[in-house]
Amino acid sequence: MNTAGTIDRPFTHDPKKQAPMKPSTSEPSGSATPDFTTTGATVSRQNRTREMQLIPEALARAHMHERLHEAERENRAMRLAVARRMQRRAERASLRARRALAMAVMQ
Repeated sequence: MNTAGTIDRPFTHDPKKQAPMKPSTSEPSGSATPDFTTTGATVSRQNRTREMQLIPEALARAHMHERLHEAERENRAMRLAVARRMQRRAERASLRARRALAMAVMQ
């Protein structure tokens, strides 16, 4: 059986027969060159570069970063709305106090 393995169904479960996961110094970032040194593991580890295995983690990190910024924007907007509401309330209280003072002076 000469079928290539995948991440979910590896060709072999024996760690000694699998290539070690280490970054290649000669490989540029994002290249499609395979990341293996063992000759017996060429077929099974063909699509398992370090960058490909870290893609879901990077996507999750970017997603959480965006959600954090979105929450901060919502928080700022909420604080601004509360501040405006309190300002209007203070202005109304000031007008009531002026009216009360004017009424007291006129009598």
